[in-house]
Amino acid sequence: MYTALIILILLVCFLLALVVLAQNPKGGGISSQFSAGGAASMMGVKRTGDLLEKLTWGFAIGLVVLSLGSHILTSTGGGPVRSVNQERALQTKLPAPSAPVGPAPAAAPGANAPATAPAQPAPAPAPAQPAK
Repeated sequence: MYTALIILILLVCFLLALVVLAQNPKGGGISSQFSAGGAASMMGVKRTGDLLEKLTWGFAIGLVVLSLGSHILTSTGGGPVRSVNQERALQTKLPAPSAPVGPAPAAAPGANAPATAPAQPAPAPAPAQPAK
């Protein structure tokens, strides 16, 4: 059902593009081709412009309705809509973090720790004297 709706949306997009491209912003377009032929007596030049305008509005409204319908169709599945990458991340299980190896962490400052004096820098070694 979802695939058919997407195909219908693509078809409406294509038809909307054709109708918009058939119009001329200066009033020409397809209607200028009908003014010299027999079709002008059937529909008239003004009526052709009205038809293209109505088709444009109809396809635009249809595109909005179909787009909202596809959203409603996908969101009624129960949970939130997720992308393929989000689904793949949920399916892969990360290993649980293991306990750290090494000495136990030091106690927090002030938590029954013995008072120690600040560390003094070690004196520099005396320079070696050359042998005589």
